Amino acid sequence: MKIHLGTEKIEEIKNAVVTSGTFDGVHLGHQKILDRVNRLAKSIDGESVLITYWPHPRLVLRPWDNSLQLLSTFPEKANLLEHYGIDHLIKIPFTHEFADMSPEDYVRIILAERISTKKMVIGYDHRFGKDRSGGLPELQRLAPTYGFEVEEISRQDIDEIGISSTKTRRALESGEVATANAFLGRPYSISGVVSRGSQNGRKLGYPTANIRIKENYKLIPADGVYAVKVCSKYKKLDGMLNIGHRPTVGGDHKTIEVHIFEFNDDIYDAEISIQFIERVREEQKFESLDHLKQQLKQDEKEVKAILVNYKETL
Repeated sequence: MKIHLGTEKIEEIKNAVVTSGTFDGVHLGHQKILDRVNRLAKSIDGESVLITYWPHPRLVLRPWDNSLQLLSTFPEKANLLEHYGIDHLIKIPFTHEFADMSPEDYVRIILAERISTKKMVIGYDHRFGKDRSGGLPELQRLAPTYGFEVEEISRQDIDEIGISSTKTRRALESGEVATANAFLGRPYSISGVVSRGSQNGRKLGYPTANIRIKENYKLIPADGVYAVKVCSKYKKLDGMLNIGHRPTVGGDHKTIEVHIFEFNDDIYDAEISIQFIERVREEQKFESLDHLKQQLKQDEKEVKAILVNYKETL
């Protein structure tokens, strides 16, 4: 997959079949659109193209609003789109100037002049242009003038899946990672750098890797204990992860800590990815460290039972 920053210097794309949007999370509903784009491109000996915007429009248009939590960073999104077969990913910098572009200018400049679009595939609720004023009617009106065809994925086709980025976010915020994973068609994941923590886990017999997430907009699932897969550059291992404030040991800030089973390597400063498989329980405060240690042993049994029956998807 080729990644293009902006549209000004794009070399010719053969029989471009295009879709566009934020595609946050690249869930099963998005995958249905991607599959259609790829099949159409193959049918006309063309190439599939996805136009996306970064930063996310809300980060630009509502910078005071810190509530936005995204399912995927741009690198994560790019990796997923490549996995699902997209030939070209066009990353358009989202600015106030771009936000002011009229729907007709968007079609003429971006779709026609710079990409030479042959077919455009959109979801039924797709909007574009200034104030999101463009949609299917504008595309259908302008497409003949600029020499491309438009195809809409119908409301029925999308709604029968019953999946959206919003539903996926709500499931994760409630700790329902199994539900979120079903929406995504794969485990939800986060990535970060391993940093030194308070070493409380080591004292309890469960040494942990403290994970620092640099993107403050990346959605972190609800507090609790999870069965996870820990992915480094070279291997994938089983683990037990805790998200929360560690109330039993007097924690004063939220941490993300993972205990990797049968693993003793030094991975400080390494970047790892965590795949969430299932939540075991909510975070809770225990009467003593002994009670906490007993619970951790029970958690370990439950996590290992979950992971031994888990079948890899992605």
